[in-house]
Formats: sequence, structure tokens, C-alpha cells
Amino acid sequence: MAEKVEHIGTREIAWSYAGTAFMIGAGVILLPFILHKMPQETVGIWNIFQTITFLVLLLDFGFRPSFARNISYIFSGVKSLQKEGVVHTTADAEVDYGLLKGTLTAMRRFYRWIALGVFALLATAGTAYFCYILQKYSGDRQDALIAWILLIAINCYNLYTFYYDALLTGKGYITRIQQINMLGQAVYIGLAIGLIYAGLGLTAIVGSQLVSTVIRRVLTYWVFFTPELKAHLREAESNEPKGILQAITPNAIKIGLTQLGGFLVNKSAILIGSAFLTLEQVACYGITMQVMDILARCATVFYQSYMPKLAQCRVENDLKSLRHYYLLCTGSLWAVYLLGGILWVFLGQWALDLIGSQTSFVPVVMLCVMLFISALEHNHAVSAGFIMADNKIPFFIPSLVSGAATVILLWVFLSPFQMGIWGLILAPGLAQLAYQNWKWPSVVIKELWCK
Repeated sequence: MAEKVEHIGTREIAWSYAGTAFMIGAGVILLPFILHKMPQETVGIWNIFQTITFLVLLLDFGFRPSFARNISYIFSGVKSLQKEGVVHTTADAEVDYGLLKGTLTAMRRFYRWIALGVFALLATAGTAYFCYILQKYSGDRQDALIAWILLIAINCYNLYTFYYDALLTGKGYITRIQQINMLGQAVYIGLAIGLIYAGLGLTAIVGSQLVSTVIRRVLTYWVFFTPELKAHLREAESNEPKGILQAITPNAIKIGLTQLGGFLVNKSAILIGSAFLTLEQVACYGITMQVMDILARCATVFYQSYMPKLAQCRVENDLKSLRHYYLLCTGSLWAVYLLGGILWVFLGQWALDLIGSQTSFVPVVMLCVMLFISALEHNHAVSAGFIMADNKIPFFIPSLVSGAATVILLWVFLSPFQMGIWGLILAPGLAQLAYQNWKWPSVVIKELWCK
């Protein structure tokens, strides 16, 4: 009996919401302990560590979602992987374990070389940079150096095993993903708080992250590589990994370029805005965007959960189910933005006053415009995901153009026109509205309903 992509229903969606809420809440729990026990200099180095970790993960350059999508294709019964498009199969098609075995080998080889490259980079240039930073650090330098060594270890190990996440996502193990992440996050929070109060400083945080990552990876391996699957893989003759990687690489690079464009659209406002605005204005916009990111994560839970099923539907050419999932994903997105936006407008400032925050959200009119722009952004991102499920990436060039347009508009709005926070809001909004906001939803709607 073929192992197919797992069923995704109400239980999986509920776990996705629970996992999202837990991951957000756990970060909020740890932050006060860090701010309370650690001096400002140490918190600054911790922020540098976070930035380095974020940049290291960017080196994946779109391969993880590409691997996950192709794993879904394999468990849906395809016999070969394509550079673009998919080979259609029937719902009862058997899994090609030779193709799966070759894909696993290709994934391991790819991330092994990436991890080795990251180790070389962090051990040389990264260590030189960190030693330069330490010259201005008056805290415990030995603790900081040990934390840096652990940071190199965790980044290399995390990247080497990065494909584990793609395996569970591709197989449709949505509930297991959330359970493993929640357990790992709970271990991280509990261990970090204990070690912080034991006086270990930065080592407490980074060491806890390392333990948490190892636990998550071990559990992920155990969930995916069942005895039955291992037996199938042992008996199968592996496909050529080089050919598989050649098939996956073109679209993976396109996804990486799309992510770069998305970074310019969504993250460049803070970097550029800080050169033209006061720190108070940047803080006001920044805290609003942080909450907006949380709302966006909640709004896209349905889409993130159903991604493996979208790939399966594409392979089976099941347009009826795709129409159902599209209405479900976009409908839930707009419902969450509407309900969350109303609560935010009427209760947001009250919540900040309740906790004694010295920073406020942007004014209500600005907030309403930001909510609408963010909803449009993620609505077209969901549509792009439905296109990507067919192993087609037509949006990487428009994404880069939108990113470049955002940067240009930010400079125009902030320098010659001096529009302040309005410039930060309108630049990415107008850049996306010019093409991407309407293009990709129209493409999906035309394909699913007008054929």
C-alpha cells in the first residue's frame, strides 16, 4: 500500500493555530527574563546573534520549499521530477521509492555542502567580526566566546538538517510539525530561563537553542522515517541524485529571488526609514509592523497547512479541490484580517497602555491603510502559492521589480517629499498594487473558474 500525503482536516488546522499561538507566546514569555537579567550590551550581542542566524537561513535560497513541494509530488505518485510543471497521475498511483531515495540523497548532499560553507564563513570572517565587536564589550567575554562557538555549531547543524522540515511538510504531517515545534520551543524556553537565572548569560540562550534544535531534529527523523518507509527505501534502487537536483534547482533559485524581492518590499522600510525619520517614528512604525506580522501569520494558517494537498491536487489535476482550497484559504485570510483589524483598531492602544508601553501604534487612519495593504500582499502571496504548487514560478522577476520600486519610492517619499511614516506605508503598498496585488489572483481565478 503506497504511503500517500496525509489527510489535512479540522484537527490539523486547529493544531496549526495552536502552534502559531504557542510560538508567538513563548517568545513573549522569554523576552522579559532576558531584559531583566542581562545588561544592555549583552542584549545587543544577542540581537547580533539573531541577525546572523536569520542571514544564514537565507543561504537556503528557496530550496527548502522546493524540496517540500517535490516530496509532496513523490508521495502523490509522480515517477519523475520536472524543471517546470508536473507529470499528472491518478489518485491510486504508487509511490516511486527509488525517486524518493534519490531525492533524499540529493537533499543531504546539497545541505552538507551549504553547512560546510557556512562553517568556513563563520569560523573565519565571522569570528574576526565577532572578535572586533568584543573589543567594545565590557561584559563576560569568555561567556560571549563560548556562546559564539555554540552559535556556529547550531547554525551549521540546523542548516545541515534543514531538509528534515521539508520532509514533514511534503508528507503533510501538519499536526506532528506543530507538536514537535511546540515541544522544542517549550524545552528552549524552560532551559533558557533556568540557565539565565543560574548566571550563564549568552551561553544560556544559545545552548538552549542548540538542545532544542537537536530534540526537534531527532523527533522529526523518528516521525518521517517509519520502519515501513525504511524497508521500502532499503529495497529500492535509487534514482540519480544529480539529475534530481538539476530538476529542482531552476525553480528553487526563482523562489530565492522571489524571497529577496519580498525582503526588499517588506523589510527595507525600517532600514531606509531610519536614515530619514526620528527614532520615535521608526519605533512607532516598527512595533505596528511586528503586530502586523503576527496577524499575517494567523491569517495564512489555512494556506500553510494545505500546501502539501495543493501539490497533490496539481499532480492529480483535481481542479474541483483546488477551487475549494482557494476559497477556504483566501476566505479565512480576509476573515482574520477583518476581525483582527477591528479588534486592533478599538483595543490596540488600550492594550499598550495596560502594559505601560512607552511606544504607541501608528494613528488609526494609518493603521487601517496598513491593514488593507498587508491583506492585499498576503492575498496575492496565497495566489502565487497556488501557482507554485504546479511547479511554475512566473513571479520571481515581478517580485524583484516590486522590491526595487519599493526602495526607489521610499527614497522619493522620505527625502524630496518628506512624507514621514506615510512614506513607509505607501511605498511598498503602491509598488505591489501596480502589478502583483491583482495579477496573481486574476491568474488563479481564470485558471480555476474560466477553463
